[in-house]
Amino acid sequence: MKVNLLELLGVRRAEGVHPPGFKVAANRAIERVPSPDRVVLPMSQHIGAPAKPIVKAGDEVCVGQLIAESCGGCSAGIHATISGMVKPLTTIISPTSGEPVPAIIIEGDGEDRWVDLVPADPATLSSEEIVTRISAAGIVGLGGAAFPTHLKVNRPPDSPAHTLLVNGAECEPYITSDDRLMIESPDRILAGVRILMRLLSVERAIIGIEDNKPNAISSMISAVDKAKLSPSVEVAALPAKYPMGAEKTMIRSVLGVEIPEGGFPTDMGIVVQNVATLAAIADAVIDGRPLVERVVTVTGKVAHPSNLLVRFGASAKWLIDQCGGMSEDADSILFGGPMMGIAQPTLDSPLVKSTNCVLVKKADLRIERGCVRCGRCIERCPMGLMPLMYVSHVKKGMIEDLSDYHLFNCVECGACSYDCPANIPIVSYIKVGKAKLRQLGGKS
Repeated sequence: MKVNLLELLGVRRAEGVHPPGFKVAANRAIERVPSPDRVVLPMSQHIGAPAKPIVKAGDEVCVGQLIAESCGGCSAGIHATISGMVKPLTTIISPTSGEPVPAIIIEGDGEDRWVDLVPADPATLSSEEIVTRISAAGIVGLGGAAFPTHLKVNRPPDSPAHTLLVNGAECEPYITSDDRLMIESPDRILAGVRILMRLLSVERAIIGIEDNKPNAISSMISAVDKAKLSPSVEVAALPAKYPMGAEKTMIRSVLGVEIPEGGFPTDMGIVVQNVATLAAIADAVIDGRPLVERVVTVTGKVAHPSNLLVRFGASAKWLIDQCGGMSEDADSILFGGPMMGIAQPTLDSPLVKSTNCVLVKKADLRIERGCVRCGRCIERCPMGLMPLMYVSHVKKGMIEDLSDYHLFNCVECGACSYDCPANIPIVSYIKVGKAKLRQLGGKS
C-alpha cells in the first residue's frame, strides 16, 4: 500500500519557491522578425508518435502546407514554415528529448508564399468540424507539454467538462512571451476561449494570471468586459510563486481541487489550456491558419532581450542574432526557463512548437556532493513529495520502491533542486527513475 509519509507526519504542503524574476523583456513589445532563409523541422515536436513526412527532396512547398502528417492516435501534423524547396530528409538531435529524430529541411525562396487559407465562422461549425480544424492545424500545447490539442479538447460524452482553466501564470523566470501576448492580443485569446467553451459545453472559464503581471491582468479584464463575457469568464489574480503554472498547482490554487495520483484534470471535468494555445486555436478555427510560428522570449546574455514572433525551424543562433548577438562569456543555451529549460548541445538547435524561450547564460558548473539530509527539497516541493528519496533510490537501484513515494506525482518543476546545498540535480534523477520504473511496468 502506498503511504504518504508527509501526511502521516503532519507536514504542511509547501507553497513553492520564489526565484528572482529576471523578466527583463517584460516591457518589450512583440516584434515580428523576417522569415529565416532555412528551417529545420523535427518530426517529433509533440508528445506521442512522430509525424510521417509526406514530401520528398526537391518538392516546392508553401507556408502552411502540410509536410508531415499525424500518425493517428497521439500525434500531430507539421507544416512548412517558409516557402521554398525541400532538401533530403536528415536526422538531428531533438531539442526536447536529446534523441536522434528525423527532420525536414526547407531552403527558403524569400517569397513567403502561403497556401490558400479557408476561414470559417465558428458559430456555423459543428463540434466535429472544430476539432478537425484544430487537428489539421497541428496545434499542440504551447505551454511546454506539447500534448496534441485536438485530443485534449475532444471530450467523450461520458467524460464531460465543467470548467475551462486558462493558464496565463508564466511563473518561470526570464520568460515573458505569454505576458506580452495577454497585453497585446487579449481578443485572440478570448476568441479561443469562446470556441472551447462552446466545444466543451462549459459555462465557466477562469483565466489565471500571477499577480506580478498587472498589465496582463488589466488587459484581459478589459477585454472580458468589452466582450461582455462576465460572469461566465473571469480573471483570477494568483499569488506569484513557482510553479504556479503547473497544471495541478494551478487547479489546486484556483479551484481547490486535488488531482489524484495517476489522474488527469479532464478526469475531474477540468480542461486546462495555455493562453498561447488558445490564440492558436482561434487562428486555426476562424482563419484556417496552421500553427507555423509562435512568440518566443530571447533573453539572458543577449544584447537586446526581446519577444519575437518567429517561425518554427529557425536556429537558436539565428534567433540570438536577431537580438544583437550574445555576450562573450555566454556558454550555455536553454530552450525554456532556468528551472525546467532544456540545455541545447549546439547553436543550430531549431525552434520547435514547445519552445517559449531561448535563454542564453553562463553555465553554473557546480560539483554534486552527497545529500546532507537538510530536508529543503521536501519543504520546497509543491506536490508534497520527498525528492531526496528518489535520489537515494535511483543511486541504489531500488527502482521498484520508487512508486511507494508517489514518483509519478512529480511535475519535474525543479523547486526541489532550486537551492539544494549539495548541488544535486534532483530532477535528472527523477527523470531516470521514471524512465526505469516505466520499463518495469510502473504506471504513470
